[in-house]
Amino acid sequence: MYNPQLDTFLCVAESGSFNKAAEKLYISPAAVIKQINLLEESLGLQLFVRTHRGLQLTRAGKSLYQDSKYIIQYCRDSVARAKKAMEDGANVIRIGTSPMTPAQVLVDLWPKLQEYCPGIKFQLVPFENTPENAREILGNLGQNIDVVAGIFDETMLNLRQCAGLEISREPICCAVSIHHRLAKKESLTVQDLYGEELMLMRRNWSRYVDFLRDDLVNNHPQIQIVDFDFYDVEAFNQCENNNRILMAVDNWHYVHPLLKILPVDWDYTIPFGLLHSPNPSLTVLQFLRAVEKISKNQNSDKRSI
Repeated sequence: MYNPQLDTFLCVAESGSFNKAAEKLYISPAAVIKQINLLEESLGLQLFVRTHRGLQLTRAGKSLYQDSKYIIQYCRDSVARAKKAMEDGANVIRIGTSPMTPAQVLVDLWPKLQEYCPGIKFQLVPFENTPENAREILGNLGQNIDVVAGIFDETMLNLRQCAGLEISREPICCAVSIHHRLAKKESLTVQDLYGEELMLMRRNWSRYVDFLRDDLVNNHPQIQIVDFDFYDVEAFNQCENNNRILMAVDNWHYVHPLLKILPVDWDYTIPFGLLHSPNPSLTVLQFLRAVEKISKNQNSDKRSI
């Protein structure tokens, strides 16, 4: 499923020499060198430079080294999941989970889901939340991962070429460092944000975020908006390290231990639900219909209280 030369590349990078890598791989140094040359040629990159201390990774080599470990492990996990799926039968829902896409909502629905889908099993599939993974996983839902829980709208679905089942509308909140002056509060007003830097996803990522952005730009110029491109742990680190405020939702309470998520007294919300393939399997479709029915019943019960 991946270029086996990556295994040789990792071994050379960790060994620091062709000879030591050859000993570990039980092949000749010449064979190791040939594999690295072929890999560099196919990628169009120089991965190593020779120094008096041995082999050193180039900047491209260092980048590939970090990604290769993930690629190899992901491929191995994919094969393991595929084998397990065959053993368990077709009634397995593979749920992708990451700090930004926790599966807690499905854990909470599990007792009811068992009533509607007694034969369906869950399998949690952890993944690292990076732009590359987002494109790969969301663009290929139904292959290694069936559903991912998260915030979305039509713009994002079109961008990622997937479909979404809305479960709820989540209030847009703000995350602040526990050392920030606002962290002592239990909720915020818009005026509390005056003089602060508010991190918002770039324009055209979500129309719901753009509604909020336009309101702040037009009516609250005292708030400085800072654009960013992707929700990952690094965005939360920037919020904490730079003492900024980050647009967030309540489900992200456990993403960063040094951040506190606070509600704001505005009426802005964003859809939250399950991302899935535009053409889900019959098992996934049955599961989605059950989630939709349970969610409607729960929302109806909340409105009647």
